[in-house]
Amino acid sequence: MKIHEHQAKEILRAHGVAVPRGKLVQSAEEAVAAARELMASGNGVVVVKAQIHAGGRGKGGGVKLARSPEEAGEIFKKMMGMQLVTHQTGAQGQKVRKIYVEEGCDIARELYLGITLDRAIGRNVMMASSEGGVEIEEVAAKHPEKILRARIDPVVGLAGYQARDLAFGLGLSGSAVNSFVKFAGAMYQAYVATDASIVEINPLVVTKQGEVIALDAKINLDDNALFRHKDLAALRDPDEEDPREAQAKEHDLSYVGLEGNIGCMVNGAGLAMSTMDMIKLAGGQPANFLDVGGGADEAKVTAAFKLLLADPQVKAVLVNIFGGIMKCDVIAAGIIAAAKQVNLEVPLVVRLEGTNVEQGKALLAKSGLAITPADDLGDAARKAVAAADKA
Repeated sequence: MKIHEHQAKEILRAHGVAVPRGKLVQSAEEAVAAARELMASGNGVVVVKAQIHAGGRGKGGGVKLARSPEEAGEIFKKMMGMQLVTHQTGAQGQKVRKIYVEEGCDIARELYLGITLDRAIGRNVMMASSEGGVEIEEVAAKHPEKILRARIDPVVGLAGYQARDLAFGLGLSGSAVNSFVKFAGAMYQAYVATDASIVEINPLVVTKQGEVIALDAKINLDDNALFRHKDLAALRDPDEEDPREAQAKEHDLSYVGLEGNIGCMVNGAGLAMSTMDMIKLAGGQPANFLDVGGGADEAKVTAAFKLLLADPQVKAVLVNIFGGIMKCDVIAAGIIAAAKQVNLEVPLVVRLEGTNVEQGKALLAKSGLAITPADDLGDAARKAVAAADKA
């Protein structure tokens, strides 16, 4: 689950991470008042920041400097409600509904600091780079030698010597080293305490006074751990999510919308990925990732069909089911009932394999519905692509 920058900073602040003071505002008048308060005890400058779940906001016009309270108010008027386009939102952009006013700081250097799980080694890894303000993927591709790593023992946690090694590797000295060590330790504690999947500070700034501060902050939370964090689950912003994905969560479906025209309904994440790959190999474009899980029933299959057909780009549907825990005849009955209930009008290709597969195929054949059976995944993908092209 993604959260906004201002929410991430509140979490980090609660764990002792140094972040600038700021206020979430909902009107130009509130922006003026917040700027006046922050300027009075700061350096006379504030930053007005659009709050959306995407990076690259500055390049898209979503981060502006204000040198007076009145200017902050004017920026608010232009920014609120704008369709902010960044490299992460796509061409459609994201509507700005929340704005954060934050105190400015005297920046001497911009760095990068992040923590995530390295699945290859089964350890959390803290990454640091001198290339702050630049996408870490870009740094990894062009200058991999500029990414420093500390592999963290889950029992010991982030050791002091590891944080100091990162600080020295970044070229820090004097009081900035101690500030960085304290910052990194608190950031790791926040990461662990919230069951985050990633905590990223980009840029992490070193001020002219030698303090290390999180100028920006990104935290993604592990959905599977939210049952332990009811307070964090409440931070979800439905306005920032694809409505289809939000609807899928209500029915315990794993759904991600894509840009193709072949709707996919599969049981199992790995099988779903393979299905999308085969569609691409056959010359088509999947419209979604949709995993109905191992225990799907008629109600769940019906909800999945409704979700797929809500996408006007879908010209054909491919159902690919492996009957392990879930028997093929049960899922076939669910497909038939669901197709009738939603009045399915687009071509439907079904590939079944596994337990009770023959009974499942017999049910589909006798259903009276225009269902195209497939013998294997390759055959299913080719038939779905052909049906979508014809449609």
